[in-house]
Amino acid sequence: MTRNWFEQGGGNYAAHRPDYPAELGAELARIAPRRGTAVDVGCGTGQLTGLLAEHFTHVIGVDPGEDQLAHAAPARGVDYVHGTAEDLPVADGRADLVTAAQAAHWFDLPAFYTQARRIAAPGAVLALISYGVVEVEPGLRERFERFYWREIGPFWPPERRLVETGYRDIDFPFPQVPVAALSIRRSWPLDAFLGYLGTWSAVRNAAESGHDDVLRHYAADLTEAWGEPSRSRDVVWPITVRAGRLDGESR
Repeated sequence: MTRNWFEQGGGNYAAHRPDYPAELGAELARIAPRRGTAVDVGCGTGQLTGLLAEHFTHVIGVDPGEDQLAHAAPARGVDYVHGTAEDLPVADGRADLVTAAQAAHWFDLPAFYTQARRIAAPGAVLALISYGVVEVEPGLRERFERFYWREIGPFWPPERRLVETGYRDIDFPFPQVPVAALSIRRSWPLDAFLGYLGTWSAVRNAAESGHDDVLRHYAADLTEAWGEPSRSRDVVWPITVRAGRLDGESR
């Protein structure tokens, strides 16, 4: 079983991970056959779950991390439940939309797909959502890329590669549904950006391996390059969505 890197630290995850744009919720609702029930698998602290609640009558957020669920933001029409992608606590034929946001690369995909088919209502859509490597302003880019690819890079779990390629190489045996290109855009001060870096599984892995100096050295360089810490700088994450109909098989 793949390690759950986010079993702890739900407070930091809720505070520092970027929210998804409203356009993503609208696009997912557009491709769903109905707007009855959506199931958000590996929901974490609910970054996508609450967004889906603006479009669906009922949303079920599922996550194996108790600490993540404890920090999930409540929303009308949302139920958060403890469970895994491989054994979803959802009734058969219930879901019009099944999502996994920044989570599918941690799943046992064949088991998850079996569960997704089981809970799917007729015509239901499965959407695997990821956001790729963050893009920073030109003056910060060269140092960030050295940190990401060379310094913290060796500490990423192998599953991270699937995110870096936009899930292009992930097994996805469903008839594809096209989705509009989207991105997450934020304007952050220094502490917000460093807080986000602190949620990375690679940073946690480095610290557990006795290499927390990797982030400290980068943070020192970044602080010098950033200028006034309260100055907001633009950060962008490209969003990738692989969507398909659960009641069909790709050929």
